[in-house]
Amino acid sequence: MQVNINGIETRYVLSNEGGGPWLTFIHQLGGDLSVWDQLAGYFRDRYTVLRYDLRGHGRTAASGASFGVANLSHDLATLLDTLGASSSHLVGMSMGGMIAQQFAMDHPARVNTLTLCDTSGGTLPEARAIWDQRAAAARKDGMASLVPATLSRWLTAEFQTAHPEAVEQIVDVLTHTLPEGYAMACEALRDFDARGKLGTIRCPTLTVAGRHDTGTPPAATQAIADAIEGAQFELLDAAHLAPIEQPHRFAALLETFLERPV
Repeated sequence: MQVNINGIETRYVLSNEGGGPWLTFIHQLGGDLSVWDQLAGYFRDRYTVLRYDLRGHGRTAASGASFGVANLSHDLATLLDTLGASSSHLVGMSMGGMIAQQFAMDHPARVNTLTLCDTSGGTLPEARAIWDQRAAAARKDGMASLVPATLSRWLTAEFQTAHPEAVEQIVDVLTHTLPEGYAMACEALRDFDARGKLGTIRCPTLTVAGRHDTGTPPAATQAIADAIEGAQFELLDAAHLAPIEQPHRFAALLETFLERPV
């Protein structure tokens, strides 16, 4: 399905066979909603599951101007408004986790629970140049130039060998991401820093990291849990895309977390 969100044609998929509470999945930089296919299938019988493509990713149009993570949070709010959802459980991975953090601060009453995977509370000053380099590479050399290094961060060598079909889909999505959309998203992440505000988040929060994540070390994700009162931290045997490498373990963690009494 396509809908115009803040002037941008946005693709989303809504699975509401279960008719239950809303559960929204937000994908990573260089990804699209298909990364959540398996997990969406697991939860759709009990939840109203929403997935969507971020600006300049998948089949969502690129932004005509630069944007920040706050704009991406506003996109999500507008999408939920359009679909008639007053609140949702949020699951965000990597860039999606940054958007979820921002949304929880912008719209605290609309977040039932918060699950943050392989993400950080902000970019350290010394790491800002990395985002500039990735943006420049996308614009100058195209997305294919980013695939080898990205794949080595995202997935362990063992997973890549054991699941070539999953790797092929992830690479295909990354390669077909709009270079300018990717570059502008890099610049949004470069400027994101919620670390001083995480303590204002009051909703139940689960954070999950991959033990072998070199791009976003587990300590960065654990720091989010440390900053949010009562937050839970879990470590999986995976790299950056931990929910994808360990879908059964992640689904079990998420299911338990979503169903626990508040």
